[in-house]
Amino acid sequence: MTHSRILLLLPAVALLMVACGGPESDVPGGAPTTTSTTTTAPPDTAPSTPPPGTGASGPDGLPSGPSALTDMRSSAFPEPLVDPGSIRSGGPPPDGIPPIDTPAFVSIEEADRWLEDAEAVVVVSIDGDARAYPVQVLIWHEIVNDVVGGVPVAVTYCPLCNSAISWVRTVRGVETTFGTSGSLYASALVMYDRATESLWTHFDGQAVVGLLAGDRLEPVASPLLAWADFRSSHPDGVVLDRDATGFARNYGANPYLGYDEPSSTPFLFSGQVDDRARAMQRVVGVRTDGAARAWTLDAVGGGDAVATNTFIGSDPLAIFWKAGQASAIDARTVDGGRDVGSVGVFSALVRGESLTFNSSGGLFGDEETGSTWDITGLAVDGPLKGERLTRVPHLDTFWFAWATYAPDTDLVEE
Repeated sequence: MTHSRILLLLPAVALLMVACGGPESDVPGGAPTTTSTTTTAPPDTAPSTPPPGTGASGPDGLPSGPSALTDMRSSAFPEPLVDPGSIRSGGPPPDGIPPIDTPAFVSIEEADRWLEDAEAVVVVSIDGDARAYPVQVLIWHEIVNDVVGGVPVAVTYCPLCNSAISWVRTVRGVETTFGTSGSLYASALVMYDRATESLWTHFDGQAVVGLLAGDRLEPVASPLLAWADFRSSHPDGVVLDRDATGFARNYGANPYLGYDEPSSTPFLFSGQVDDRARAMQRVVGVRTDGAARAWTLDAVGGGDAVATNTFIGSDPLAIFWKAGQASAIDARTVDGGRDVGSVGVFSALVRGESLTFNSSGGLFGDEETGSTWDITGLAVDGPLKGERLTRVPHLDTFWFAWATYAPDTDLVEE
């Protein structure tokens, strides 16, 4: 067996051991040792939801019926959006990779004791409530059900497609929570809602099999940023507490050692990879109602910072890239990977005027007002100081995943 093949087996082996409660063990391919014992959540934080696979309870406004977790081909379901046979088990059972349902948070100062500057965090900010979800935690849990700025959200991260995206967890006016199904579609996380147990693709927030097939969730911008940039831009923000998840995991270790390699092949991916780029090429993807476009990381990054002025459809966009974020799935630790930088995508319209941006010294400037902006879209100096650019939801992901879910996409290469 080749070394690259061993690395591809690693994610399933490591996570299956964790999910099934096996003993502490060394994983093939030089992986870090993982601790697989779960601790019991305190009574006041333990989930009150029934075991997955027991069927939908039918809360007001939502249908009741069989669970897609146990029968994807039930005649009670609407027509599925994907072939159920293409949804494949990744190893763990439903919620074997346990979501965090009762997240606790700590201050910037406390989190700074265990987060390194280059570590990746997923950022959600709504109405001044700014929260960072460290990838060193999400890589073991994949979903956090939270409320940010009064909005119920599911913060999701899929290591296999290197994508972080969040969704409003309200379906047909009913609030629900999401769990991990244990299955994959096109090598990407498949979620399930706990109200009807329909299956949803994390990548596009769409119910593809089950009672809610065809429904789509509202996206919430949740970029991956380096911890140092979140700390600087959101000094009053809070951080998901790794010591209060209710589970014992080897936080900080990377169970996907070597997965972020140009020569790798996606785990359990059976589709055809669009040959315009390598399967594991990192891209920045943006989709609107009328268009989809992806930029390779080479096209938007380089040096210490790059500003790209572009359009998607008729909408002017600014793409900011800044060095300083480590790949979480490259090295033994999530803070030890190569520098892939952080990306922000924003509307270039400010107060009705379209701005043109440049970069210098790790910051960004607009030519029209001479204001200076940081990677989060905050004006830190100049006439527009204190203004924030409107963030456009985007995905930092691998080409195979983006091209699968947005086959009509344009691709901008270097």
